Amino acid sequence: MEVTSIQNGIIIDHVPAGTALKVLDYLKIDPAKTKLALIMNTDSHLYGSKDIIKIEDRDGEDNPHIDLDVLGLVARTATVGIVRGGTIVEKKTPTLPEHVVNILTCKNPRCVTTTERGIDQMFHLTHSERQEYRCDYCDEEAKL
Repeated sequence: MEVTSIQNGIIIDHVPAGTALKVLDYLKIDPAKTKLALIMNTDSHLYGSKDIIKIEDRDGEDNPHIDLDVLGLVARTATVGIVRGGTIVEKKTPTLPEHVVNILTCKNPRCVTTTERGIDQMFHLTHSERQEYRCDYCDEEAKL
């Protein structure tokens, strides 16, 4: 299989194998409206296997916005390469965010975010090794 290089855009590499579609969903990237290539379950020297997401810039537009906090939450091992003129000009590595807003949803039926409309879903990191987040309002553990 041959996947050509992109001239301008981004490459999200080292995505955990089998999770590329979930990553696109969390990043709010619509595959039906975005020129992209998904390479799933390819070989990786570091992880055994991985997914790769290549997103080509649309005509005249700058790089698609990638929220590194969201990426750090759903694909902690991923790296983001910014491509210009067919060359990676910058690499970014997401980190696990200390606080996330409106990315996760509280599952506690008695939480104020469940019963009241218009309240932001806010979670804080309580244990980085386990990637454990808890609701700021009711302290319920988030399920990724």
